[in-house]
Amino acid sequence: MPLLFDELSGAPTWVPAVLLVTLSLAVGFLARFILLRFIRYWQNRDRKLFKSLEKHLRGSMFLFIPLLLISVGLNYVNIQPGSLSFITTTVNIFIILSFCSVLIRLINVAQDMLFIRYDINLSNNLRARKIRTQIMYVKKVAIVILVTLCLSLILLSFPGVRKFGTTILAGAGVAGIIIGFALQKSLVNLFAGIQIAFTQPIKIDDAVVVENEWGWIEEINLTYVVVRIWDLRRLVLPITYFTENAFQNWTRNNAQILGSVFLYLDYSMPLEPLRRHFEKVLSETKLWDQQTQVLQVTDTTDKTMTIRMLMTAQNSPTAWDLRCYVREKMIEFIQQNYPQSLPQVRATLTDAGIRETNS
Repeated sequence: MPLLFDELSGAPTWVPAVLLVTLSLAVGFLARFILLRFIRYWQNRDRKLFKSLEKHLRGSMFLFIPLLLISVGLNYVNIQPGSLSFITTTVNIFIILSFCSVLIRLINVAQDMLFIRYDINLSNNLRARKIRTQIMYVKKVAIVILVTLCLSLILLSFPGVRKFGTTILAGAGVAGIIIGFALQKSLVNLFAGIQIAFTQPIKIDDAVVVENEWGWIEEINLTYVVVRIWDLRRLVLPITYFTENAFQNWTRNNAQILGSVFLYLDYSMPLEPLRRHFEKVLSETKLWDQQTQVLQVTDTTDKTMTIRMLMTAQNSPTAWDLRCYVREKMIEFIQQNYPQSLPQVRATLTDAGIRETNS
């Protein structure tokens, strides 16, 4: 097969190589330009998909296509065998890296599309949170496997490593035991993550109580979990914590939360006006999901009676706001209409007590 640039046989050996790189970069830039034009043209039909493609593939294709063309073009350029072997190996390594980058970006595109389909911003988002948790963990495992394969292919690009591989395979049993002990903690974390992803004691955006802190599951990574505390602090826990310790999950099967408000009132407080106003307060707010409303006297002491009000909300943040709202409105109602029914301390003076005091 004739070599490329034969008419440049009198030129220095680096000239064909420079021309090859220049042409490859030009073709890569042209391919990138055409790809972006195509994506923008089709955005009107499926805007979210092509917006994600443009976001993730903008830079990676510009590197992959020229490297592929350079790898093919090296077969038609007259370069010394020693230099050609080094250049070919180097180009192949960069091709593997860029191809791995393209695959990772395509995984991110797939994640974006699945996240759009399973939206956790809806009120009834239990199934979406389950699927999202699995998607995020499977994505992380897939990327780890992909990067491992990429590094393996790069190492196998060197002949010395391929020969050394035979020796490694011969002692694979002993090496496996040693590696198993060395990576024991990492493997435990990996299997704990797989267990959490599919049995799902926790899910993304679950409301949990851990280490006496209340918050939401923000991230589930390969080795740790991030809990967003209600005051915006972040609690980072090893992923094995959720398979080895007890914790509270308020949204395990349903995001709906039952909230309670307690009032301690004097016995002179009539209950029916209080009950009617409680129902009115709930009916006037969108925080209440119109499922549960209960007002009961749950306890009594020698000074006060305990009024418990129960109400439900769609999720834990809304339930917190609803409880505060109801508490404020009920106290305001009592202050304006029954101030004498607020907790009081009574003292009764008898005639005997008065005479003893005067004497």
